Amino acid sequence: MELNNIEKLIEKYLEAETSISEEKELRNYFSSTNVAPHLEQYKYMFQYFTIAKNETSSKSVPLKPRKINFKWLTVAASLILAIGFYTFNEVKNNNQEEEALQAYFQTKEALQLLSSNFNTGTEKMLYLNKFDNTKNQIFKTNH
Repeated sequence: MELNNIEKLIEKYLEAETSISEEKELRNYFSSTNVAPHLEQYKYMFQYFTIAKNETSSKSVPLKPRKINFKWLTVAASLILAIGFYTFNEVKNNNQEEEALQAYFQTKEALQLLSSNFNTGTEKMLYLNKFDNTKNQIFKTNH
């Protein structure tokens, strides 16, 4: 029964579904001398974990303070500013072009209105011109 239970625990362990108490039970089983022959391969793995758990390092690791590379930071900031100015000017130029185009069309419309009114006045002047010619002919013949 215990061997069957150990095999189930190994399957659970390989699927990462065991609890801490179940893993402790597996470590105790594989540290004993009576391990089933078909489970010998797992004995070395659990022995390694037990040994590795107790390992410590006496070597000190020097921690270097991280330096900020201001050279690259200034280059990146300059690049961002240049892109910002370029896009701002492009948007500003586009707005100015749109405003100029709108002013052009409004001026064109106003001049067309003025031209049509001026042409109406010119037609009336033709009648006055005929009247003036006729008057001049009458007065010239009478004088």
